[in-house]
Amino acid sequence: MEKIKCIVVDDEPIARQYLSDYVAKMPQLELLAVFSNAKDAWEIIETGGAELVFLDIQMPGLTGIEFIRTLQKKTAVILTTAYSEYALEGYELDVRDYLLKPISFERFARAVNKVADQLSIQADSISSDSSPSDENETITRDFIFVKSGYKSVKLNISDILYVEGMKEYVLIHTKDKKFAKLDRMKNMENLLKRQGFIRVHKSYLVSVKDIESVFGNTLEINGKQLPVGRSYKDEINKILGTNV
Repeated sequence: MEKIKCIVVDDEPIARQYLSDYVAKMPQLELLAVFSNAKDAWEIIETGGAELVFLDIQMPGLTGIEFIRTLQKKTAVILTTAYSEYALEGYELDVRDYLLKPISFERFARAVNKVADQLSIQADSISSDSSPSDENETITRDFIFVKSGYKSVKLNISDILYVEGMKEYVLIHTKDKKFAKLDRMKNMENLLKRQGFIRVHKSYLVSVKDIESVFGNTLEINGKQLPVGRSYKDEINKILGTNV
């Protein structure tokens, strides 16, 4: 398992110590360095050494907010502060999370796990972009592998109810779980159309066998109502033998 390289930037010795201790308890993290001011941390971030920064806001010389604005390299940042009034400004700067001191280990772990999932999805994106897909490839597998935390888990296609397109990834829904996969809806459609799936909307690809009802511009799967796009209606009626 590839560890996330991180640094701690905080002017308070106590905070630096307990954040370092928290990092040591997280198996997916590797602590590269600890800094008492933002200026000293700039080089290791800009040279790509650190993938995640635990950054205090109120520091002498250069605040955490000011520091983020100087960064040219897009690095994951989790803000750590005793001042809640900076939360909105931090999120406007696209920080990954905002931890209010005193920080419990449970809250710290939740933030780290969230960032780990996000970085994992980004890594999948780079991998998929570097391997061009053949949209005409004949798919014979009845399963796919999807990320779950730091594991790739086998998911039987027969267990998939529908796929929901998001901005940069897709959500694969089963009866009781959902999995994020960094992929395009078009690729998922090409993968699943030979496995009994049809596109019913620009954002939804559904398993025909799991459709429970169709009414108006809506269909229902597993008690969930999904929209039906106008341009997809004729194909749906043809496949299902309906007239909606």
